[in-house]
Amino acid sequence: FGYRPIEDGEVFDFRGMRLDWFRLQAYTSVSKASLSLADHRELGKMMNTIIFHTKMVDSLVEMLVETSDLSIFCFYSRAFEKMFQQCLELPSQSRYSIAFPLLCTHFMSCTHELCPEERHHIGDRSLSLCNMFLDEMAKQARNLITDICTEQCTLSDQLLPKHCAKTISQAVNKKSKKQTGKKGEPEREKPGVESMRKNRLVVTNLDKLHTALSELCFSINYVPNMVVWEHTFTPREYLTSHLEIRFTKSIVGMTMYNQATQEIAKPSELLTSVRAYMTVLQSIENYVQIDITRVFNNVLLQQTQHLDSHGEPTITSLYTNWYLETLLRQVSNGHIAYFPAMKAFVNLPTENELTFNAEEYSDISEMRSLSELLGPYGMKFLSESLMWHISSQVAELKKLVVENVDVLTQMRTSFDKPDQMAALFKRLSSVDSVLKRMTIIGVILSFRSLAQEALRDVLSYHIPFLVSSIEDFKDHIPRETDMKVAMNVYELSSAAGLPCEIDPALVVALSSQKSGHCNNIHCLAKAINQIAAALFTIHKGSIEDRLKEFLALASSSLLKIGQETDKTTTRNRESVYLLLDMIVQESPFLTMDLLESCFPYVLLRNAYHAVYKQSVTSSA
Repeated sequence: FGYRPIEDGEVFDFRGMRLDWFRLQAYTSVSKASLSLADHRELGKMMNTIIFHTKMVDSLVEMLVETSDLSIFCFYSRAFEKMFQQCLELPSQSRYSIAFPLLCTHFMSCTHELCPEERHHIGDRSLSLCNMFLDEMAKQARNLITDICTEQCTLSDQLLPKHCAKTISQAVNKKSKKQTGKKGEPEREKPGVESMRKNRLVVTNLDKLHTALSELCFSINYVPNMVVWEHTFTPREYLTSHLEIRFTKSIVGMTMYNQATQEIAKPSELLTSVRAYMTVLQSIENYVQIDITRVFNNVLLQQTQHLDSHGEPTITSLYTNWYLETLLRQVSNGHIAYFPAMKAFVNLPTENELTFNAEEYSDISEMRSLSELLGPYGMKFLSESLMWHISSQVAELKKLVVENVDVLTQMRTSFDKPDQMAALFKRLSSVDSVLKRMTIIGVILSFRSLAQEALRDVLSYHIPFLVSSIEDFKDHIPRETDMKVAMNVYELSSAAGLPCEIDPALVVALSSQKSGHCNNIHCLAKAINQIAAALFTIHKGSIEDRLKEFLALASSSLLKIGQETDKTTTRNRESVYLLLDMIVQESPFLTMDLLESCFPYVLLRNAYHAVYKQSVTSSA
């Protein structure tokens, strides 16, 4: 070829020359050719070099595509996966890991029109590899986030009030100049020490985790989506999905529930850990554009139900089972008592000490933490479970009523005849069983009132205007309102933790049936009032009239006891007088004027004095 100047705008086209070389190769490759290309290798090398240079002149774009196309890795998937793992394991290289799933979008360029059957195989391989790469990237990011959350939960745990006891003890002993503990005992590090750096070169494990996470999140956030063989992949959704699954497992795991020993984390401690976990997840929005609020809504709302979307138990079911099967069962066994003044259940001194302190799980702060965790839906499930246990006790009470129905009918019409009432009372059977079952019902209702009060406090803090509207709505229901309408209002109020004249959950539980002292006797007042209101609502009776009739019967019987001289009959007489007073105070349908009309107040005053004097004597 001779050299000549190139004019502006001149277009080169060497395709004809390249076709001539291809024809020459074909002619010289047959067996009878006079010139065999196999014997003249140097000619072939020179012509191939010339062809390459001609392409660099008139087909530069095609050459760039041909030499830079990495879609050939479609046929070397093992080597491709190995390179991806090496890239992902190195924190300095992880930000480039998005190149591997992006490369899968080029695999379809490997197809050729002369071999169409490869199209589906190459397409399936590109989809599977892209899915695997994005899934591994999301898992790696999830593991880093989990490690950061674990570190933050540990730091939050150091700030719990229980850890300050040792510091307070040391300060008190220092003032009193008492030396406690072994000499040379290392001083416990106070929270915040981990933030102190001697110089900028000090790198903690948390720093390394944040650096690795920021690099990987840069890769995940690099493209919003990618199209592979007419399928759209969104890298951020992979991360969101993995975070939801891990957050769900972490919340349930942090309860530390042990079915064998019946141990479980305190609600306040679990709430602290969950908040620390959520704080870390919220910070992820600084690295990658995902909606963490959606993750919180999906996970935390599922935890307010009995089972999550995968059929696994939630914190609602775990805490409900623990309070019912562990705490309240020990109350029934006489190991725990409810103290209204403290608004908590307290352990009683017994031979076999319990493995947990009831007050640390049932005081007002713990119940508020429980309400924060379970929310209104979870607390409603707790209430329904409590009501189910009450309905089973009521079913047994009904059997006892049927057993004594004839005697009770006669007593109802003979309450003004003391001698006849005394004779009829002796004919009653299973009186102690009635008292025991009513006490159990009262204990359950007392626990529920604690839970409802805590729920009301939590909701009043978060949604004060809505709660005040519900409360105003409840307080202004006209007396002549239809009971069905009133029950709807009561159900709304109960869901917000507000106390109601008629407990809707108890009404539902009972209608489904188609057939401060160590003995918790003070819980009877709540049991009698709420059971009566629920039953008379179901059977369309007048609650106020029936309770007035009950008050008349009870007053007559108690006045009869006042005339007895037998010590067995008059045992704890004053306490029973006070129980009648508590029933009236607890009831929204009875008044003190009504009580005084059938029971002298002087007896109540003397009873209060006698019980107080007895308690002072026993404590001394």
